[in-house]
Amino acid sequence: MRARVLVVDDSPTMRGLITAVLNSDPEVNVVGQAGDAHEARAAIKQLNPDVVTLDIEMPNMNGLEFLEKIMRLRPMPVIMVSTMTHQGTNATLAALEIGAFDCVSKPVPGDARPFGDLAEKVKAAARSGLARTQYAKAPVAAPVAPVASTPVADYRVGRKIVAIGSSTGGVEALITVLQKFPQNCPPTVITQHMPPTFTKSFAERLNRICAPVVQEATDGARLEIGKIYLAPGGERHLQVVNSSAPCCRLVERDPVNGHRPSVDVLFESVAELAGRNAVGVILTGMGRDGASGLLKMRGAGARTIGQNERTCVVYGMPRVAHEIGAVEQQLPLGSIGEEIMKLTAARKEGTE
Repeated sequence: MRARVLVVDDSPTMRGLITAVLNSDPEVNVVGQAGDAHEARAAIKQLNPDVVTLDIEMPNMNGLEFLEKIMRLRPMPVIMVSTMTHQGTNATLAALEIGAFDCVSKPVPGDARPFGDLAEKVKAAARSGLARTQYAKAPVAAPVAPVASTPVADYRVGRKIVAIGSSTGGVEALITVLQKFPQNCPPTVITQHMPPTFTKSFAERLNRICAPVVQEATDGARLEIGKIYLAPGGERHLQVVNSSAPCCRLVERDPVNGHRPSVDVLFESVAELAGRNAVGVILTGMGRDGASGLLKMRGAGARTIGQNERTCVVYGMPRVAHEIGAVEQQLPLGSIGEEIMKLTAARKEGTE
């Protein structure tokens, strides 16, 4: 069955471009267009689409305000289509936290693939199979008081490294997981599939609302207790290597599984560097990136966790990882952060 889409944008030209791109896919059907929130509300009631694409900057009511109403009154998959300026990036990240399914950038002159993989994301949203209430999210998280350092754990003794991979739905998932981390958490490296302009703003957002220090990874940055390193979007993969001490390495390589940075590249490097002294976690996302890398981590002795189907926005990456035997245990999203800390905490008397 074709995915039925409502396109919402205040620009008739942009609505036409999005419609043309989506209708070029035989599995997608644009059933309507709207120029503002008022028209969109009426169209949703009349057409009952499977997916809505939504602009952020619109007259009368902006996209964030309208998205919040959708999630509260009639939860459904929404894909943000936004201009990725700094202001637009922050707004789109807020939209993802409210409950948007994913986001794509509006095209700029010279784009070889306008709107990127929008059609694939629309199809994934339409077939996600989750109850509509699954998309209803709490309001955007406010900064929280730092979580106290765990008094019975000494992560320096454990010498553990945590590696996390995520994609579609990963913004909300990572916030949920990382807000369970104490200030003295083990060094943590993350690859989240995001546009290049997003990762710096997302790292800054996480740093404000989480107890550890969260930063965009830089080449050569040493892995330290109490720090979380987010792979920058763009042209390089994130690895961890031992160059006198464990550190981040950004490498220029072809995309892996269609992604750069790739979760597989990160996980494979952690398997080689840390072996049994690592914990690998694969969260919600489309496709299979990270599954084979997580299997290598488990084969090297690492503990591995996969997000369970019920709490995933898209049960793609964790499903493949589970099917090939890479996942030691599947857990609901709300339990993963605490489990990571249990697996990485070394008791002061030297037992784990």
